[in-house]
Amino acid sequence: MPRLRRLSGDDVVAIMAQFGFYVYSQKGSHMKLRRILESGQRQNLTVPHHREIARGTLHSIFKQATRFVPERDLRAHFYTD
Repeated sequence: MPRLRRLSGDDVVAIMAQFGFYVYSQKGSHMKLRRILESGQRQNLTVPHHREIARGTLHSIFKQATRFVPERDLRAHFYTD
């Protein structure tokens, strides 16, 4: 059964950058990522800037990200085989 990888906030930012997201704001330990579509629609995602993100939090980030990026494209980055 696939398991969530242990990822840091910087790892998640690097993964999401592959899908066009960039850090547009940071306040304290939270980074706000944004992607603007050709239609002008903004897609936002918040990621904690921690050395290691708790598994439950990482799962929530994964679920939020699947609203914007197909799950089949994200799964390989967030889960082990």
